Amino acid sequence: MLNFNYSIPTQIFFGKDQIQVLGKEIKKYGTKVLLAYGGGSIKKYGVYDKVVGILKEENIPFWELSNIEPNPRIESVREGVRICRENQIDFILPVGGGSSIDCAKVIAAGFYYEGDPWDLVIRKAKIEKILPIGSVLTLSATGSEMDAGAVITNPETKQKLGIGHPNMAPKFSILDPVYTYTVPASQTAAGTADIMSHVLESYFSNNTGAYVQDKIAEGLLKTCIKYGPVAIKEPENYEARANLMWASSLAINGLIRYGKEAIWSVHPIQHELGAYYDITHGVGLAILTPVWMRHVLDDDTLDKFVEYGINVWDIDSTKDKYHIANEAIDKTQEFFTSLGIPGTLGELGIGEESLEKMAKAVTEFNGGKVGSYKPLSYEDVLDIYIKAL
Repeated sequence: MLNFNYSIPTQIFFGKDQIQVLGKEIKKYGTKVLLAYGGGSIKKYGVYDKVVGILKEENIPFWELSNIEPNPRIESVREGVRICRENQIDFILPVGGGSSIDCAKVIAAGFYYEGDPWDLVIRKAKIEKILPIGSVLTLSATGSEMDAGAVITNPETKQKLGIGHPNMAPKFSILDPVYTYTVPASQTAAGTADIMSHVLESYFSNNTGAYVQDKIAEGLLKTCIKYGPVAIKEPENYEARANLMWASSLAINGLIRYGKEAIWSVHPIQHELGAYYDITHGVGLAILTPVWMRHVLDDDTLDKFVEYGINVWDIDSTKDKYHIANEAIDKTQEFFTSLGIPGTLGELGIGEESLEKMAKAVTEFNGGKVGSYKPLSYEDVLDIYIKAL
């Protein structure tokens, strides 16, 4: 196990009716609020009214940024920065899923930067200071409610890139599983795949001895396998929604990555798909992950796949190692498709026309190699894209 520094600073308020702490928590950090949210589902299902009611009751002035995209765009970040500056806003409250929270994080960083906030995303400029943010979560998927990263898309440059800073972590997040009851089956499926991908990106590493982290990771994967289908079939099953919501946070808050070197592979490959085709993030991950697994399976990685197959999918340990590994990959793909997620990029209408450009872009941005488990070259990435069609 590698050395690490442990810090997960976000305070979590988990469970039914925890929204009641919202006003008190905001007042710890700010006096004027930017309320950031997406396409309006929070209004349709009542979360918006609860939040606004609390802000008014607590006499907290607020402004709104709405229609944040499912793959949040730099245009929304720019608009949020403008609103914050013009009104001297000092706290940002995203209400929704990871897209709204990611957008809020980059607005918070862009507020203190005089240039275009896209400069921060492409590392042209450094983040120096960040406005405080909180969050009210309504979708279990990205884990952005408890981590220090964000992903932003620039349609003009066809880039979808991650950005991170320790101070981007929300000061607090309110996680009420009831707020996820109305999430459609397709989004629940994609969110489950997203959670599992976050876990797998840390689980498959070249480090040995991180037994605790791997056992937690396996437990999170089995949680998704158990409760993802239940939440789809029974959308108001509190137990299923609660377990998925907490798994989402634990998958990416650093807990299972500390002590390991885990530079992600599938996520950056999917980000190119999102930049070019604006597809649902979790869907892209579900399609690419089994293809990536087959691509990196060899004598050097075999034992980890065997461990994955036995401990996560309960495959008979007496079988041949390669049989176990391949069966584990098959079960991974079968699980995603059982949730109703397409099995290939072709089913999404994606062809070969941009694959070479995407493979070149992702490898060049990552310094010539993608990921650390089995570093991927341009040829490797292109092969994964082609086999995912």
